[in-house]
Amino acid sequence: MVRTRVIQTLFAYYKDSDKTLVSARKELLKSFADTYDLYFLLLDFANVLTAYAQEQLEDQAGRARATHSGWTPNRRFVQNRLAQQLFDNRSLRARVQEQRLSWDSGIPAVSDIYRRLTESEQYHAYMEAESCTYTDDKRIWRYIYQNLLPGNEALTEALDEMELVLDKTNWVTDADVVLSYVVKTVKRFTAESTPETPLLEMFDNEDEVRFATKLLEKALAGHAQYEQMIDSHLKGWEADRIAYMDRIILEVALAEIIEFPEIAVTISLNEYIELAKEYSGDKSYMFINGILMEIMRDLKNEGKLFKAEVLK
Repeated sequence: MVRTRVIQTLFAYYKDSDKTLVSARKELLKSFADTYDLYFLLLDFANVLTAYAQEQLEDQAGRARATHSGWTPNRRFVQNRLAQQLFDNRSLRARVQEQRLSWDSGIPAVSDIYRRLTESEQYHAYMEAESCTYTDDKRIWRYIYQNLLPGNEALTEALDEMELVLDKTNWVTDADVVLSYVVKTVKRFTAESTPETPLLEMFDNEDEVRFATKLLEKALAGHAQYEQMIDSHLKGWEADRIAYMDRIILEVALAEIIEFPEIAVTISLNEYIELAKEYSGDKSYMFINGILMEIMRDLKNEGKLFKAEVLK
């Protein structure tokens, strides 16, 4: 996530000639804050879906009264103990209110996911079981977050709309990754969890903030040098035909390889090859890997590669 943010920030920086290092640094930190807001928004989905389910029960009860039919509502889902704990969580409620994180423009996604939930075998097994433990309450929400939200088209459209309404960035692209953190949070809750139960921090530690900021600054400072390195190793490729994103990934990778000797070469290579697979063309990762390998061999031969692990 950290390296992705740096690449995205640089991509925007070079597209806008009015940007400065200060503004780029601010945008980098805002992008982390926006992703953290998405984490809270998706955690609060438990409250939103529960409220929607409650409305459906009330509608059904109203129709039953109107037709004088005997109907006893099954309130197990709307009384789910994990969902209640998330609703009561002070950190979650405070962030939602402070950042005005609302699902108002995402109700079609809520409706779609509720329909998929109520049609699932997992839901029917949960609702029809003779008894329900706290573990059962957690299990149904893990199912929702792991199976119904990732890749859901209605959710993607809702997040795209909410990005505009709430002035956020990267919510659509970050959703599946952030959902994995939501699932991790759900796993941490117990029957004894209180409204003061801590949620995940925005960063694992302050070192991540310093690393991201330094990587951005080093990539910007070494821009001309890294461009020259890349162009001199193209071997038959025309510089102006390289995909813009490929060049950004290469420059950030070189900044890390050269300026962060404590990070092993294999770690840096693997990280940026995976980023190329995700954000660039189908075969870009092979091109990026080839260019980086050649540049690093030259740096090693020149005695300029000082790393925790060097190429053999």
